[in-house]
Amino acid sequence: MKTLTTLLIVISVFFSLKAQDTTTHKIVLLPIISNGIDPVSVQTAESILRMDLSNQNNLIVITETKTLDALGEEQCTDEECAKLIGEKLEAERVLLSKLNPLGEKIIVQYILVETSTGKNLLSEQTTALSLEDLEPVMNRVAISVSKLAPFNANQEVGNITEKESLESLRRASRFNFGVGFGYLFPQEGYDSDKKSFTLNGYFDYEIQDYAVGLMLGARKGFAINLYGNYLFTKTDLCPYLGGALGFHWVANHENHYIIDPYYDSYNSTEKESDGVELGFEAGIRIFHTYNVQFFIKCEYIMTFNDYDDKAIVFTIGIL
Repeated sequence: MKTLTTLLIVISVFFSLKAQDTTTHKIVLLPIISNGIDPVSVQTAESILRMDLSNQNNLIVITETKTLDALGEEQCTDEECAKLIGEKLEAERVLLSKLNPLGEKIIVQYILVETSTGKNLLSEQTTALSLEDLEPVMNRVAISVSKLAPFNANQEVGNITEKESLESLRRASRFNFGVGFGYLFPQEGYDSDKKSFTLNGYFDYEIQDYAVGLMLGARKGFAINLYGNYLFTKTDLCPYLGGALGFHWVANHENHYIIDPYYDSYNSTEKESDGVELGFEAGIRIFHTYNVQFFIKCEYIMTFNDYDDKAIVFTIGIL
């Protein structure tokens, strides 16, 4: 129970921290400055960035029309100009962005200026390996600006760049096969046994915000379950909640006997030790954006057999 309590506390703290920043900020996206990249690609990248910024809950993006009217015929390339534009449009922040080719690569630079002080709230640089790679890069820039966080701190499933996918631990696969091990702690039934070792195999597949799969487990017998989990984030630290339904053959239940008073003998009473199993689970996936990820989870399982077996299962593993 201590393990389950600790896990629930960790998840609660995560959500409380995530919910802290609810303040909205008006932001101006200045036209992206570029040298050597075709104007259509630059315009498309800017359109993607504008949309991704608008999708952030804490940002209100000044319209493109108002921004262009405020600029007039001038091109804004530095913090001083950005401060003036921000004051003119009554925005709290202004985003300056630049795209510069370097061989086949594209260097992406962006600066977030605070209108009231003219200071840089954020100054970051990253690399796109192709024009197509600008789409996930723009998404990451928007998240970085929204959270005032470094570019490399915002990896999520679906926005991994080509450069990052070339690292030794690729981040592309959403099919997972893995193993986990831990202990089963009986709560009811199980002949009042103490904890026992468990070993599970997983065939896991992620669909958007969900993970579904098949679990084969050796845990006080043999279990096979279909499970589904809701994934609360797409980042490297991903809490989840879910459930499972399957079948559990529970082993090592003692035989039960009754005394026949007429024949002075023992007759066994048959009880079913196997049955449908229902489980509820909570856990955390670590390094979730990689195709090699770790997990820690705690399950409460109920087997609907003649013994009413119930247990808590604590497991760690790799997918």
